[in-house]
Amino acid sequence: MSVNPIPQGYTTVTPWIISRDTVQLIDYLKRAFGAEEIACLANEDGSIGHAEVRMGDSVVMMFDARPEWPPTPGFLRLYVEDADAVHRQAVAAGGTSVTEVTHLAFGDRVGRVRDPQGNLYWVQTRVEELEPAEIERRLGDPEFVKAMEYVQGADFFPGGAAGLG
Repeated sequence: MSVNPIPQGYTTVTPWIISRDTVQLIDYLKRAFGAEEIACLANEDGSIGHAEVRMGDSVVMMFDARPEWPPTPGFLRLYVEDADAVHRQAVAAGGTSVTEVTHLAFGDRVGRVRDPQGNLYWVQTRVEELEPAEIERRLGDPEFVKAMEYVQGADFFPGGAAGLG
């Protein structure tokens, strides 16, 4: 019998989030993005040593940081059916909007949300399939230039990165 080197249900790349409170993070991911908990294993001291959730067709792994570790926020892109609806849901679940959903030159609607622990999510929906020449043209279109200036000008770390713990 042949063994698949990539376990069923996993992709080649699996992101990790090092969390200050993995149980709270899992709860947020369930409410914000419809994540499904796969595993949550506690260490003897009660901290979470390993946890996994499924978000769409991807697995995200996480564990509790040691107290002496600095904050290490995760940055994840989520392609979803409706970026506007998911962005609203993530904010309603306790996240903070970093940028409202914006139509960008490359054909995606993109909004960003920071969760209560400081992790940042790009919530995106592809709304157009564009040829490279059209994307290049749009990069000079004032409407799309303004949209890109808006998203690139967002403050990812209000209050400084040290406040993300």
